[in-house]
Amino acid sequence: MKNKHLDIAHRLEKLTELSLELSTNRNIPLLLERILQTARSITLADGGTLYRTVEEENSLSFYISINDTLGMHQGGSSTDKISIPNIPLSNADGSQNLNAVSAYAANTRKSVNIPDVYQAQGFNFSGMRMFDEKYHYHSQSFLTVPMQDHEGELVGVLQLVNAIDPETGQPHPFSETDQYFIEALASQAAIAITNQQLIYRLEHLFEHFIKLINMGIDEKSPHTGRHCEHVPELAMMLAEATHATEQGPMASFQMTERDRRELWVAGLLHDCGKITTPNHVVEKSTKLETIFDRINLIDTRFEVFKRDAEIAILKQKCALGAALDSAQSDALDRQLQAQCEQLDADRNFLRRANIGGEGMKPEDQQRVTDIAARQWHGPEGDLIAALSEDEVTNLRIRMGTLNDAERQIINNHIVVTIKMLESLPWPKQLRNVTEYAGGHHERMDGKGYPRGLTREQMSPQARMMAIADIFEALTAADRPYKRGNTLSEALEILGGFRLRDHIDPDLFDVFVRNKVYQQYADKFMNPSQIDVVDHSKIPGYVP
Repeated sequence: MKNKHLDIAHRLEKLTELSLELSTNRNIPLLLERILQTARSITLADGGTLYRTVEEENSLSFYISINDTLGMHQGGSSTDKISIPNIPLSNADGSQNLNAVSAYAANTRKSVNIPDVYQAQGFNFSGMRMFDEKYHYHSQSFLTVPMQDHEGELVGVLQLVNAIDPETGQPHPFSETDQYFIEALASQAAIAITNQQLIYRLEHLFEHFIKLINMGIDEKSPHTGRHCEHVPELAMMLAEATHATEQGPMASFQMTERDRRELWVAGLLHDCGKITTPNHVVEKSTKLETIFDRINLIDTRFEVFKRDAEIAILKQKCALGAALDSAQSDALDRQLQAQCEQLDADRNFLRRANIGGEGMKPEDQQRVTDIAARQWHGPEGDLIAALSEDEVTNLRIRMGTLNDAERQIINNHIVVTIKMLESLPWPKQLRNVTEYAGGHHERMDGKGYPRGLTREQMSPQARMMAIADIFEALTAADRPYKRGNTLSEALEILGGFRLRDHIDPDLFDVFVRNKVYQQYADKFMNPSQIDVVDHSKIPGYVP
């Protein structure tokens, strides 16, 4: 009786160890192998097979097969894969397959304990006999247990072969106690695996839901959609480089796998608020674009200016009548030519100004105002300024193509992003997603938006997002309002942001020193943009 109690205690200890592993290990293939090994340890089984259900085929697949006597380990963590065909759970006529013992256990959800398979009736053991003959083995006792979860869903089947008597070394039948413990183990394991699969499927669903949001943004603007894909990639590259840093201010930064997932999710969602941004603002490719580019209206006006200039010269010639000599005519023609050349120069200037860019000079902004002072006769005969007040405002935009009102609309996307993310019931392992995603437009000096946070008020991950967001935008070649900068140009501009206390100086150092920019360029940038980078010419960086 004492030995029996010790045996029960040993089995309970093994079950407890497995229970702890089932609750902490999320590697399902590793868990399945651990389940089979624990089942063999509890029953002293010489061999065992674990089958997994294949729902789409309504069959059982051989997942792991182990036999100590034969030194066999197939499937699972072994490089020796199992090539045995799946066992169908139904016959050709649609009826349940009850001939194969594993299929019987799966279909009936009942355990099958056979003392001697060569004496058993009612099952087809031809495959087992072929196995014995091929490997010179003798299968005797079989214990086959269905693995079903708390809802009765079949996860797989656990089959053990030849319980070994520790004193004689000979196979003997599996006891009722063996069966009881293996049924408990199989049930516990099935529930744990179902939970793990459920977690995986929920995470998979969540990530695809995020991609669905980005797909919606992509439908509004293909350019922004790619931004939503590339920024998380770049943020992760910078995070990994920072994690690997062993010297300097960022040497203490470390990430777990949970931290990595949290940052990745934040990167995917960092611009989710853009789903509410009007398309005409997101896609504004020129300063005068609304539903069409109003530069064409200005072109028409300049043609009117040239027409009016020509008419004015012709009127002067007519007024002189017979007194008009060739010298006067040539002088008037030269005057008209000079006026037309000036008009063409002004029109071409406005066309260039309409494109937008990294920065419009003050003298160019003044030239727009000067051109606007020109007047022309409208359809009603009244004098009209060459450019409307709204056209002047847009053409004088210093950076990019958005005026102040439109930029406010764009900036509002981060407010919407934060509101959207704050409304979600984030689990503990993703509780920082909103902070990471919502901080990519903040500045180290507190002059960013929407909250005006300073460097000390932001996590390293949020500061990484800011660098990733800026660098992706600088190098993007698919924006409708700008060309993609070369690698060296982008780093020069990024260095300017660092000098103006816009981005984190320590992370900028990691970004350059560890050549994160090169890793990103090789993966996402057009080869024509990738030029030679001279670190000594990057502002704010000390090689």
